[in-house]
Amino acid sequence: MSDSNAELFFDGPAKAPLTVVLAHGAGAPMDAPFMNAFAEGLAAHGHGVARFEFPYMAQRRQGGKKRPPDRQPVLLDCWHQVIDTLGPDRLVIGGKSMGGRMASLIADETNVRGLVCLGYPFHAPGRPEKPRTEHLASLRLPSLIVQGERDAMGSRERVAEYALSNAIRFHWCPDGNHDLVPRKASGHTKEGNWQAAIDAVCNFGDRILNYAQ
Repeated sequence: MSDSNAELFFDGPAKAPLTVVLAHGAGAPMDAPFMNAFAEGLAAHGHGVARFEFPYMAQRRQGGKKRPPDRQPVLLDCWHQVIDTLGPDRLVIGGKSMGGRMASLIADETNVRGLVCLGYPFHAPGRPEKPRTEHLASLRLPSLIVQGERDAMGSRERVAEYALSNAIRFHWCPDGNHDLVPRKASGHTKEGNWQAAIDAVCNFGDRILNYAQ
């Protein structure tokens, strides 16, 4: 086995009709509060949830030393291995920020059922002139992007300027940042935004299942 083989951790029913595979973002592990909240929320709705860590994050967990993300080929290879292990037939793939972006790059070639990106990094912070959207214009897989309205990597105003596939649906979190968290003065709450986002992912999964029936 190569170093990019990932150990899988599961929430929800063992024989769920749909499993959502969530990859973490660049800086936080698979059991960060954000990831835990979404995994537990989806599992409570009856969906299966699988989580894994890319090699650099797994190594950080073992050694305690922060490491930069692996190169893109390693990240994509890890995703392919996870999909091969679980089988694509009942999978929705995606995750937080970088994890969701990597999933989006291979989504159309994997025969999975859907894509969910939680805080998609449409561009690097402060670099809106270099969007990461080219592949999103031709995406065919049913997709949901959950995005904060004031995300520094893709605000609602900025995203409206992009040419994106009609296969992509959006759920916008009011006043949310890259973690979907609003400012106190907005009148919205982190808990409210996260729960609404979880509900949106659950509804997306339900639509995929209903479409197949």
